[in-house]
Formats: sequence, C-alpha cells, structure tokens
Amino acid sequence: MAFNGNFMCTSFKKELLYGAHDFANGADAFKMALYTSSATLNASTTAYTTSEEVASGNGYTTGGNALTNVDPSSSGTTALTDFADVTWTSSSITARGGLIYNTGPNTTSISLTNPAVLVLDFGADKTSTSGAFTVVFPAADASNAIIRIA
Repeated sequence: MAFNGNFMCTSFKKELLYGAHDFANGADAFKMALYTSSATLNASTTAYTTSEEVASGNGYTTGGNALTNVDPSSSGTTALTDFADVTWTSSSITARGGLIYNTGPNTTSISLTNPAVLVLDFGADKTSTSGAFTVVFPAADASNAIIRIA
C-alpha cells in the first residue's frame, strides 16, 4: 500500500502565492482522478499523473471527473472552499484514493500543467460494481471543508 494519508500538496501552497488557482465557481476547472493502492501520492505530488491511475473503461475515463467548485467563503479566521460530491455512474471501479488537480491554472507568473491540489486517501480500497462510485466531500465549514486555510 503506497497511500498513507490525506495531503494538501506543498506545491499547491506555493502556487497560491503566485495566484495560480481560482476556486470561484466557474473560474478554474478542477478534476478528481482515482488511483489504485499501488499509487505513490503524497504531499510532494506536484501534478496529475497517469501512473497507477484506475484503468480507463467500465465507467472511468483517464483524467477522472470534473468537479463543481463551491465558492470560497470564510468563518471566523478560516478561509475555506469545497466541491460538490462527485460520482462515476454505472461504473466498476476499485480505487484506494484520489488526486484533485487544476486543469486551467493561471500561468501568468508560473509555468504549470495540471497542478496537484490535494491527495485523498480513502483508507482502504473502495469498489463499485456496475453502479455508482461516489466521493462524498465533508461539510463546507471551518472545521471540515476539504480546503481550509486557518
């Protein structure tokens, strides 16, 4: 097993300071790709990769599914954003984790191609068999949102 936790990618933190990511709904396009338990994704992951991605077919397409952004907000001293749950319908998938990445970053100040945002470890292989494979994101609040900056 190569997954070992959830991570906000270090490169993403730096790219925020360059203004490379716009999380407003309808701004940059984000996707989530799914990976097998053999994938090596962690805080050092810098960009989307096809290495150990779930096999294309059976309801899954290389590169994953588009995500719907929830407009950024704040609560107390925490800024946050989230995504709507994402589903691969009529699929037969076994995935250990996922990678959220930006397919349309601002490259005015920095050169980027499909930069990584977050690595998600599902804790164990999750499987769908000719059905829906859904990733449910946590509540969009200061304690639980998938992306929080405190």
